[in-house]
Amino acid sequence: MKLLRGRTARALIGLVVSIASLSVIVRQVDLAKTADILATATLGWIGVMVVFQVLDLLLRAFRWQRLVEPIHHVRFLPITGYLLIGYAANNVLPARLGELVRCHYLGDREKISRTTTLGTVVVERVVDTAVVVTLASLAILVLQVRGLVASAVLVGLAVTALLIVGLALGLAAHRLPGAERVVAFAERWPRLREMAVKLRGGLAVAGRPRTLAETLVLSFAAWGATVVAFAAAGQSLGVQLTLAQASLLAAGVALVSAIPAGPSNLGTFDLAAVAIAATFGLDRETALALALIAHASILITTTVGGIVSLVALGWRPSRAVAPSGEPGVPEVAQAK
Repeated sequence: MKLLRGRTARALIGLVVSIASLSVIVRQVDLAKTADILATATLGWIGVMVVFQVLDLLLRAFRWQRLVEPIHHVRFLPITGYLLIGYAANNVLPARLGELVRCHYLGDREKISRTTTLGTVVVERVVDTAVVVTLASLAILVLQVRGLVASAVLVGLAVTALLIVGLALGLAAHRLPGAERVVAFAERWPRLREMAVKLRGGLAVAGRPRTLAETLVLSFAAWGATVVAFAAAGQSLGVQLTLAQASLLAAGVALVSAIPAGPSNLGTFDLAAVAIAATFGLDRETALALALIAHASILITTTVGGIVSLVALGWRPSRAVAPSGEPGVPEVAQAK
């Protein structure tokens, strides 16, 4: 009951944030002018944007596959489907609960501990945040941006450092002073201890240099595709964004996704894009039009991909049971 109340509270907070963001946009932007600008969009450049957004998704799927590989081999097409189902769920669920959905699907279909799978997603999120903050930091240096946007990036840099430290502590928890007492205390709740062990099993992939290097390279490649997609969105409206400007836009709206908001970051994504574009002289109406094109394309691409994947993989849970007797925990995962 408490968990349900907590989720309901987060959903309500997110809804309030989205409504507040939309109200700010309505007050600050001439929506009629934005509609006129949208009508001039070039379909060819929108097509280019969609191509790079699809490339971004494929790179992210490959990245997740490489993170899961030390635990269990999962073929590329299925793991792409699990990822898209999770992203589609994020479009309708608040607080990025789609991340749990994709962990559930991968664990259920591949017979991997869902908690261990969640550990790989945590690593993915930490690396993703580090890459996004790096891109944003480089962009504000090149563009010499000051004010609220620069301050937000600095906050993101501090949060990234804390996430990295937290991940490192999680991996080395058993070596820290007093670890024995913590383990002895945890023995009172075997189920909780078991979940902690499985989660650490997923986090442990960050301790593999080759896996971490592959994740970093694929993350930069994926975000590179995203930056090109934002540049193409600008070109569709006749706006020639520099690499730094497109990077700041892409990284900025990604960082804003950490703020609790309604499904699909409604309102916050678009308001962030308008605020960031203003730092390099783009008028609000054009900035909003650009944000709407990019946002709508992301939502349509991930939703369609998620629906197709759901139909292909099926929505019914698997009834198979792992040899250990616990659904979703294969012996290979436990042994590692």
